[in-house]
Amino acid sequence: MTGKKTNVEISVKGKWVSVPALELGGKNIVVQGKWLRIAVVESEEWLETELDDPETCVLMLKKERSPELRADILSFAQKIPASNPKYDYPLEWDSIAAIRIHSFKEWWDSLPQETRKNVRRAEKRGVVVQVRELDETLTRCILDLNNDSPVRQGKAFTHFGKTLDQVAKDQVAYLDRSDYVCAYGGGELIGVMKIVYRGDVAAILTFLPKASHNDKRPANALIAKAVELCASKGKGHLTFGRFNYGNKQQTPLREFKIRNGFGEILMPRYFVPLTAKGKLGVSLKLHRGLLGILPHSVITTLVNARSRFYGFTPSRCSSMPERPNSNRQMECSNPPAGSIF
Repeated sequence: MTGKKTNVEISVKGKWVSVPALELGGKNIVVQGKWLRIAVVESEEWLETELDDPETCVLMLKKERSPELRADILSFAQKIPASNPKYDYPLEWDSIAAIRIHSFKEWWDSLPQETRKNVRRAEKRGVVVQVRELDETLTRCILDLNNDSPVRQGKAFTHFGKTLDQVAKDQVAYLDRSDYVCAYGGGELIGVMKIVYRGDVAAILTFLPKASHNDKRPANALIAKAVELCASKGKGHLTFGRFNYGNKQQTPLREFKIRNGFGEILMPRYFVPLTAKGKLGVSLKLHRGLLGILPHSVITTLVNARSRFYGFTPSRCSSMPERPNSNRQMECSNPPAGSIF
């Protein structure tokens, strides 16, 4: 297997930029970081297969001499349901939020009473949930959702104020294996979820209820429809980003996921040192970043300070959706128990 140098576009804080990449076995390896350079599989969470030949990838990265692609560590993960480690490289455990799907009824019966009430409340208040394909009309509606608030989850929302062309570009990825679950209230789109299918797994890429329609509980209606859809397609898991984020504990997002039937699945993530600096970084856990190094109390203080800066008061039941690499969309509110909004 040989690699080829190329350029790929990735989204950084909502803006698309072209970066160098090493194409290997149909996957693009990009390098992130400044002092500690970490090579990762671009859009890894949304790909259908894992890194096929990590040993060859390690050898090629060690030989790489171009400044843009020189890395200290290679990081890659296994995919659900292969939770038993396959390699002898140093590893840590990714905390994945997932629903194991056997049937819609089993999921429904496992929910807290308040969560089931919120799903019923959405229906009683006229919310209609449909599965759609992306077209210009839906793209315009997503533009409207993006512009519902400039601040979401206590921070500036990177998709606020984008043009129609920019929104369309954000949404084109994985359309051949995606569904859009759309919640309508009075004919208006009040929530959207983009689901990407990866074999037996369905992964939530975009989750964006409209804050101005929190009373209709579109978030709960979207989750319920997603589980129903996945059960009908015979999918074994529905994933929603991380369950735990480093040392952050008891976050509103985590609470929302638990109330809606998500649990934690631990999956191996490997950190392969490529240089002496990389070996030192792995031994000192520097590859974890601030969320993996700072104590929970410090993280909470920093998050609260950021929220005050943006004039946002976090609530214990507020939440944010997931955009792991290229299209993470966020939302926030002050909902009752059992609801994200």
